[in-house]
Amino acid sequence: MTCNTHKYHFALLAIAVFLSACNMPAPSQNQTPKASPNAIFDDFNYQGKDTIFNQPLAKTKIQNPILNGFYPDPSIVRVGHDYYMVNSTFSLFPGLPIFHSKDLAHWQQLGNAINRPEQLNFDGLHIGYNGIYAPAIEYRQGTFYIITTCVGCGGNFIITATDPAGPWSDPIWLPELAGIDPSLFFDDDGKVYIVHHKDPANKKYPAHTSIAIMEVDANTFQPISKDVELVNGDDPAPWHTEYLEGPHIYKVKNKYYLSASGGGTEYFHSYLLYRADSILGPYEANQENPVLTQIGLPKDREFPITAAGHGDLFDDPNGDWWVVFLANRVYDLDKTDIGHFHTGREPFLLPVTWNDGWPTILPDHAPIPYQIDRPALPQIPSNNEFKRGNYTQIYDFESNQVPLEWLFIRTPRTQWWKIENGRLFMSARKDRLGENNQPSFIGRRLAHMKATYSVKLQFPELQPGLEAGMMSMQNDDNYIAFGLSQNSQGDKVLQVRRKANTPELVQGVTIKEQRITLQRAQQIELRVDIDKANMDFYYRIEEQPYQPLIMSVNSSVLSSFEAGGFTGAIVGMYSQDNNR
Repeated sequence: MTCNTHKYHFALLAIAVFLSACNMPAPSQNQTPKASPNAIFDDFNYQGKDTIFNQPLAKTKIQNPILNGFYPDPSIVRVGHDYYMVNSTFSLFPGLPIFHSKDLAHWQQLGNAINRPEQLNFDGLHIGYNGIYAPAIEYRQGTFYIITTCVGCGGNFIITATDPAGPWSDPIWLPELAGIDPSLFFDDDGKVYIVHHKDPANKKYPAHTSIAIMEVDANTFQPISKDVELVNGDDPAPWHTEYLEGPHIYKVKNKYYLSASGGGTEYFHSYLLYRADSILGPYEANQENPVLTQIGLPKDREFPITAAGHGDLFDDPNGDWWVVFLANRVYDLDKTDIGHFHTGREPFLLPVTWNDGWPTILPDHAPIPYQIDRPALPQIPSNNEFKRGNYTQIYDFESNQVPLEWLFIRTPRTQWWKIENGRLFMSARKDRLGENNQPSFIGRRLAHMKATYSVKLQFPELQPGLEAGMMSMQNDDNYIAFGLSQNSQGDKVLQVRRKANTPELVQGVTIKEQRITLQRAQQIELRVDIDKANMDFYYRIEEQPYQPLIMSVNSSVLSSFEAGGFTGAIVGMYSQDNNR
């Protein structure tokens, strides 16, 4: 996903020191922080309950989206009979998840391409507007390439690997490359090109952008030609060409095809196609543009999907073609143009047919389907397959590593957590969500509109000012915290706080506080039920029946429509020290 970059600027930041339990080395002695009281978590339980996923899925079908939760800007490369996909992650860590499939139906996460301190630094960056934008993955002669942009942390760069599971190289920076959303193209004659978004020389208004290409050195990727403009977003047309971005180039039957997204990232988001006889153009626009969009569909349609765009075309060994792209599953579409959504921009898959030399995706004004026919490929389930549709997942912390799909807010500088004896220990630190820093928080993507998530918590060293519990968040200014703390009188307190676009109120506003009786060694379980814009909060002590704490809390603060940015909500565990 990209943003309207005239609002933001690139700034080169220093590289931070990061130490992670995700296959990272242990901290050195001088990096270990002074001991802080630990919150102890066990059995984080997540259960998705979306109505649309209750529909039976035949063995001949694939469920859309192909990954639940915010995995925006999907890019896929096929290597033989294997497919590899990467997604953007903005200022969350680790970044650039790498997925693998052999049949386009079963996916497994292999790793994260950004998982080392010397690669990137997200210090001080906005979670949803800065960081890693639309990546593109390619393969040539035994090497995988990812090219992308880090907004606010260096600009455009390339990383490489011989194994898609990693390790991936440090960034190869591209200081001469303007704009965002670059994509590599390896031509048959050995020449290498980068196609990318940029501002045109005759820029007329903020949304006026263009797509350009330059030839680069095959080894260093430094430019050996000037930019050549391929498409100018001010071209008169009956389709939306403002905010052109996310380009890719393909060569099919000696013709070059250029794809790009237009219309911005909201209601008018669309997927556009162009073609030429030469890679440098001139490019003609498909008269059927946009070839994929959800513009103009009835707002009262059931289970609406909106804002389709940022696509990537690829073929399978049978010669059949496909497109992977992002879109939003939304609710309350009648109240806004794009609807509310907590789950962010998710990757969808559709078949592609060719007509008169053009790829065709959906009939005009057709809604994106939630189920499609399975490709005519051998079905090969993946080990540790990524769960889709409705599912229950329990994280029991029996492994000594943080799961690959879990996220930190920006890059951790010290290892303030450990996993030991089936429990997660998190230090209560003074860094807090809401202060644009790196708090003690580990979470996973909220993958459903309707879900239940819970965790068991002990805090034997709980003191006044310390707090731990569950956090549901979009960014530093939009979150809901459900925490256990102790007041100055020594009473244990459960508290629900909400922060909604209020930078000056770091801790948000308390909407419920209740004293409880909890012994030092006792375990309390916190549970949240979310159903679109409604959240209910429950607790229980030592397996006793659940007790409601507060019901029907407005959770629209977690919606991308309210919070802004291009990620989705994350739910997880936090621990902090509020003493100042």
